[in-house]
Amino acid sequence: MDAYAIRDITLLPGVSRDGKRETFDAIVIRPGDTISIVGPTGSGKTALINDIEVFAQQDTATRRSVLVNGALPPDVLVRDPASKPIALITQHTKCLADLSVQDFLIMHLQARKCTDPARIEETIAQANQFTGEAITGTMRMTALSGGQTRSLMVADAIVISDTPLILLDEIENAGIFKDRVIASLKEHKRAVIFVTHDPYVSLLSDRRIVMQRGAVVKVIESDGSEEAALATVAGINTLLYSLRERIRAGEQITDGVEIK
Repeated sequence: MDAYAIRDITLLPGVSRDGKRETFDAIVIRPGDTISIVGPTGSGKTALINDIEVFAQQDTATRRSVLVNGALPPDVLVRDPASKPIALITQHTKCLADLSVQDFLIMHLQARKCTDPARIEETIAQANQFTGEAITGTMRMTALSGGQTRSLMVADAIVISDTPLILLDEIENAGIFKDRVIASLKEHKRAVIFVTHDPYVSLLSDRRIVMQRGAVVKVIESDGSEEAALATVAGINTLLYSLRERIRAGEQITDGVEIK
């Protein structure tokens, strides 16, 4: 990616399902941005990230366009997998090849034309920051849980793919530490777009894109006015995590529970 630095990716408006033009001017995505896409089921959230992932040029059902650094994306970014600046990770991401985690990462290093073997252990260590279920290099990819798989894919996108933009499609139920993922993405100056129904992820984001009937109907910028709501939801999130881990450990929850 050093040969083509990504300063920003811009989404230009298309049309709703009933053919009406979307009302936003442009949505500019820069390194370090966290953006949530919210809306009812079937409102067009996944279609929006798919437009971004394929660098749509008014050639999808939505008629949207995507620019890179304010211009049409060059072919090398669109067609060369080793240069692709976007990683898409979905809730259904699953590896079908029965490789060890280490062999899978080695294969991806080679595909990305990277010669630094230290990135393998770095990726595994990063993934273990996102999941409560430890991952080792000798584990089989097909034996990983949903949470482990998603954690490894996010870490892989950060460390090996080194993509400036990561698209995460409804991964909140995968058992990963969402706040740690967001903190790591910000630390590594990665932009991330979440398709989500999770209030915690939505309130943590810098911007919320609201979808209805296949169109962007509103973009909400974080201005500090939702801090109290975020604090409450963070407390609920911490409580639910604690209860989940206790239940997994076989405890009976006989004491009272409080939001801290």
